[in-house]
Amino acid sequence: MPFILTLDHFFKRITSLCGVLSGAAMLLLLLNVFYDVIKRYAFNDVSIGMQELEWHLFSCIFLLGIPYAMQRDGHVRVDIFYDHWSDPGKAWVNLLGSVFFILPFISIVTFYSLDFAYDAYEMGEGSGDPGGLPYRWIIKSLIPVSFMLMGVASLGMVTQALRVLIGKENYPKQPEAPLS
Repeated sequence: MPFILTLDHFFKRITSLCGVLSGAAMLLLLLNVFYDVIKRYAFNDVSIGMQELEWHLFSCIFLLGIPYAMQRDGHVRVDIFYDHWSDPGKAWVNLLGSVFFILPFISIVTFYSLDFAYDAYEMGEGSGDPGGLPYRWIIKSLIPVSFMLMGVASLGMVTQALRVLIGKENYPKQPEAPLS
């Protein structure tokens, strides 16, 4: 089982890097919006490129944040049932859900988004607005990359579920949510 543990650590390092990159993109977005607001209201000027950069950075935050959320178990799940199950029950749900639902979905989206990104690159797609960003294909290429990283996060869920099923590990206990 050391091989599975090594794989799991590798998968977690990759998805943790996604979290770091997503956080960095969030800081850049904050600075970009601050700059844009100051420029607009203090100097009565706008930059189309900086405005487009806002949604590019938001896309980075979202697309890189998903694999990180999957790794940290921060994704949406029907927790009303899942939280009360035993660790082996949770492991079976994670294992079967990853293998039969998440990985096939990710494969399909990755397959089609590769053509989408490649077509944008071939056309040299950029902004249609004057002063806009010239290389829109870069942000479009983040779509298949993000889904591949989601696949890595899903494989991490599989390796963790296998370790739980063979009795080498337990899932971390979630803190009780306060009643309000």
